[in-house]
Amino acid sequence: MAKTKMVIIAVVGVILIMQLIPVNQINPPVVQRADLPAEVKTILVESCFDCHSNETKWPWYSRIAPGSFLITHDVIEGREHLNFSDFSNLNAFDSTDIAEEIIEVLDEGEMPILPYLLLHPDASLSDSETRVLKDWAKSLFPE
Repeated sequence: MAKTKMVIIAVVGVILIMQLIPVNQINPPVVQRADLPAEVKTILVESCFDCHSNETKWPWYSRIAPGSFLITHDVIEGREHLNFSDFSNLNAFDSTDIAEEIIEVLDEGEMPILPYLLLHPDASLSDSETRVLKDWAKSLFPE
């Protein structure tokens, strides 16, 4: 019993100390918002912008370690892959690559990621929303 109590105290102590480790949860300035059709923008804001834009909404639980480390990492990685706050600055080659990637992750159901969906069930994409996003992504291909 005493050993269990010491383990619990140690775990709680580590979690409390983890709260002192700062995480960089900032939203850099929006360089240039993507020029999006209204329906596409509505879907992206609801399901994608928290990880793929500089307009992340950082909820209270994103500041509690160890979840803060995971959430911040996912946002940084998401912005590196695709950032709708820089999207309009892409050349035709880049936009084609990104369009192909968007279509691929939608086809494979990889986005939004499961941990995000568990905390944001409204971000789940319906078949019709997926179709709208794929049609939009196809429109990004140069003619």
